[in-house]
Amino acid sequence: MIPGARLILLGRQGAGKGTQCVRLSRHYVVPHISTGDMLRAAVREGTELGVMAKRIMDGGGLLGDDIMVGLVRERLSEPDAMGRGYILDGFPRTVGQAIALDEITIDAPLDAVIDLHVPRDLVLSRLSARRVCQDCGTNYVATGSEKMPWICEVCGGDVMQRADDTPEAIDKRLDLYEEQTAPLIDYYSQQRRLVVVDGVATPDEVFHRLTEAVEATRRPG
Repeated sequence: MIPGARLILLGRQGAGKGTQCVRLSRHYVVPHISTGDMLRAAVREGTELGVMAKRIMDGGGLLGDDIMVGLVRERLSEPDAMGRGYILDGFPRTVGQAIALDEITIDAPLDAVIDLHVPRDLVLSRLSARRVCQDCGTNYVATGSEKMPWICEVCGGDVMQRADDTPEAIDKRLDLYEEQTAPLIDYYSQQRRLVVVDGVATPDEVFHRLTEAVEATRRPG
């Protein structure tokens, strides 16, 4: 069996991280840990951290590093992550979170921190064309030839553009990502732990580049 892996996958929204995280998770037989999914699960299950997070979010506040680090610490202590590893998606977002993650993983360090690089103008184009089923969340790409109303092939729900997928909203999200992530990129670059992978290719080609990047970190020298 292929060895497991302990990975962080960084990249702009629209870079294809979600697709590649699923493929890498299957390839290395490790959980894909999305902090967004993890947060929703904690709130739904009413865990101590989930209750705290819900109270803050309901009040319009932003979650501090302590809550996010606590959620990740709990998740990484579960048997599946402790055994073969994991793929972290959406964490860390700040240098403070990265330092805390180093402390959490001191006994089993990360194999690689990968930045899936896709130019800003391309992700803007991709996200502007994205359409989402309102019921099941399936993603589609608009080409201009779709029949209206657009019906989801999976569940029959309505397929629409998300309110935050307009060019103006996407630009703001990309600005925020770059503002948050630049110090994080510097942090991992200075430690020579960052691997930049070109994300402009077919999904199969990008997946091959990602697995090659992971294996390269395991080779002596």
